[in-house]
Amino acid sequence: MQLLSINGGCCMELRLPAIFTESKDAFTWRIGEVNWRNRRQGRKCGGMIVACGAKPPEMNGDKVRRSIFCPSHNYAILKHQMEAAAKSEDYKEAARIRDMLKYYEKDMPVLRLRRLLKEAVADERFEDAASYRDELIEIAPHSFQKCFSDATTLGIRVQVRSEYKEDRSIPSKGLYYYAYKVRITNNSTRPVQLLRRHWILTDAHGKSEDVWGLGVVGEQPTIRPGRSFEYSAGFPLKTQNGKMEGDYEMICIDRAFTREFKVAIAPCSLYMLGDYDDNDVNTI
Repeated sequence: MQLLSINGGCCMELRLPAIFTESKDAFTWRIGEVNWRNRRQGRKCGGMIVACGAKPPEMNGDKVRRSIFCPSHNYAILKHQMEAAAKSEDYKEAARIRDMLKYYEKDMPVLRLRRLLKEAVADERFEDAASYRDELIEIAPHSFQKCFSDATTLGIRVQVRSEYKEDRSIPSKGLYYYAYKVRITNNSTRPVQLLRRHWILTDAHGKSEDVWGLGVVGEQPTIRPGRSFEYSAGFPLKTQNGKMEGDYEMICIDRAFTREFKVAIAPCSLYMLGDYDDNDVNTI
């Protein structure tokens, strides 16, 4: 990648797939033709994506973040930064980032509709909320899938929460990293031991991969009645969105010669922008 300076602005040459269309006063980003035109200078570039313009919101001082290469990835980073700024009571910074988020929403209808839907529900404008919801379902049904799952089998409850990790993702190489946290609670009357795991990871194209292994995070934990076991892990996905599900193989350990049994892990969405409802009570 090469960073150039044009009239005080910046220009990055990126040999990437065409993924983003954006219009500004001075520059046009083209998709399909993979062609950039500087309206003022009359210059053209072909054969690659060229991101040009005034200093973009993703650039902070001399730091250029790789998230500039993917709009959804970039939006996710900005959203987390806004939440961090608000939490630290830096409201001026939070307001600045909020305005950046609205800028991205102009060219990404899913983001705009998600925000309008939340605002309509908060204001009890339920007719408008229904209209926004129907639009979202039509253009992006995956946006309503929960990044959380909860299932109980024979008294063993399994809760899963997934989260996109922008700091470990490389969109330019088609790698999107997801972390997940699992809580396994034994609500039965017998102690159990987790022997094996089985995950089914499915990307946005419907391609699935089975992952098998002994125990979890190097352990085969024993979970007594009324107790829980928690662990965290993660993996890269080749598409921005997907889902994960599977099962655990367990055994009751208070009796000899008992049979192993499977405990279901319900489907959990892998969605870069997180749940529609950021205040979901189903948290781990």
